[in-house]
Amino acid sequence: MSPVLEVRDLEIAFGGVKAVDGLSFTANAKEIIAVIGPNGAGKTSAFNCITGFYKPTGGSVLLNGADITGKRPADIAHEGVSRTFQNLRLFHDMTVLDNVRAGMHLYGGQNFLDAIFHTPRFKRSEAHYTEEAHYWLDFVGYRGRRGVPIRNLSYGQQKQVEIARALARKAELLLLDEPAAGLNHSEKQSLLELVRRIRDLGTAVVLIEHDMGLVMEVSERIVVMNFGKEIADGTPAEVKANPAVIEAYLGKDDEDEEVPAHGDA
Repeated sequence: MSPVLEVRDLEIAFGGVKAVDGLSFTANAKEIIAVIGPNGAGKTSAFNCITGFYKPTGGSVLLNGADITGKRPADIAHEGVSRTFQNLRLFHDMTVLDNVRAGMHLYGGQNFLDAIFHTPRFKRSEAHYTEEAHYWLDFVGYRGRRGVPIRNLSYGQQKQVEIARALARKAELLLLDEPAAGLNHSEKQSLLELVRRIRDLGTAVVLIEHDMGLVMEVSERIVVMNFGKEIADGTPAEVKANPAVIEAYLGKDDEDEEVPAHGDA
């Protein structure tokens, strides 16, 4: 079986500076991949290239073997890619339920006239969207009221709603950009369990995360970036023991520098 996602020699440059420089990795169905690295390593830029928010200056992105490089974000989403963002992108004046329902209209069979005249097809679609929205809110563990505006929710609840909206699109590939940021310990444990349940749906999950404890516990494979380049790709145990990864995160100790012998220049 071919990978759900193939990233091949991906590059993007801004003003001559390469934010992503030759990144390659794959993600399979029912697999959790973490992309990690110090701040500024190029992780979010890579996500933006995969999802069409940036147009790569080199390399390619394949989804189930089909080239999606440089396509518009809406087209990539329609082909089976969904994501969350480092900074929440919810409609704060809309209700919890309508925020999740908004993620499903991309796949609806209704047209403009259906919406204007509230045809039977429109009513069937809206009832289906509502039922699906409740299902995904239940799935992510959201227990709050669903008819209140998003702005009334805690940050942790808003994260749940954003993930529910991403899942409502029933994508084959889910990209999570720092899903644990701002969460307390209990919320992080719930997130860990949720990511595993999403994986068990058959979804390929790729996440960016700075919480190394969570990364090591939930990931089956880890891709490490530094200065736009991939410096490691392996299991959590392999990555944890990799000298290049240790150096990227901790820096090189002066004592490790070679001391020239007497008489050397």
